[in-house]
Order: sequence, then structure tokens, then C-alpha cells
Amino acid sequence: MAPTITAAMTNSQEHLALNHKLRKPLVEKLRRERINSSIEQLKSLLGPEFLKQQPDSKLEKAEILEMTVCFLTQLLQQNQQQRRQLNRLKSTKACFDDNLTKAEISLSSTVQSITDEDPDCEVLWRPW
Repeated sequence: MAPTITAAMTNSQEHLALNHKLRKPLVEKLRRERINSSIEQLKSLLGPEFLKQQPDSKLEKAEILEMTVCFLTQLLQQNQQQRRQLNRLKSTKACFDDNLTKAEISLSSTVQSITDEDPDCEVLWRPW
């Protein structure tokens, strides 16, 4: 037996199609409002950066997005450079600490050997 399409099924499909046609512009309007709101937030967050580039001109949405990408790229590069410098400083400090520890050990062993040779000898510390 072949399936039959009833009038009720046709009416419900037409109703869904009509409902979709009515909702689509509303959904699209809400989507555009979200996009515009986000672009305005970007513009306000990066306001000083925009003023440096073009102080008196009205920026298009595409320009705002391009400038945001450029700014974030520069920020990321600065962050990576700062991280490299910090790592370099940490390794230099570790090397310095290691050398200081070796010098302290060497000094204490020298003092110990002097006092071992002559128990009556007092080691004087002289700052000069």
C-alpha cells in the first residue's frame, strides 16, 4: 500500500514553511544586532588604538575588525618577547646563584683548611 498525503499533513507543512518565513527576518535582525554590538565593544575597548590610526574618520566594520586583528597580533608578539626575556633572566639568575653557591663552598673550605692547619689562628674578615 502506497503512503498517502493527507490534507492535514499538507496544511502543517505549509504552516511550518510560513512560520519559518516569518521567523527568518527576526532571527537575522537579532544576529546583525549581536554583530554590531560586538564591533562597537571592540571599538570602545581599542579606542585609543583607533584614534592613533585615523582620528577623524568614521571607520567601517571591516576596518575595525582588521585593526583589532593587527592589535591582537602585536600584543601576542610582545607577550612572547617578554616571556623570552623573562626566561633569559631566570636562567641568568640560576647561573649566578650556582656560581655564588660554588664560591661560598670554596670560601668555607678555604677557611676550614686554614683553621685545621692552625687551631689557634683566628680568621679575620677584612672588607678591603
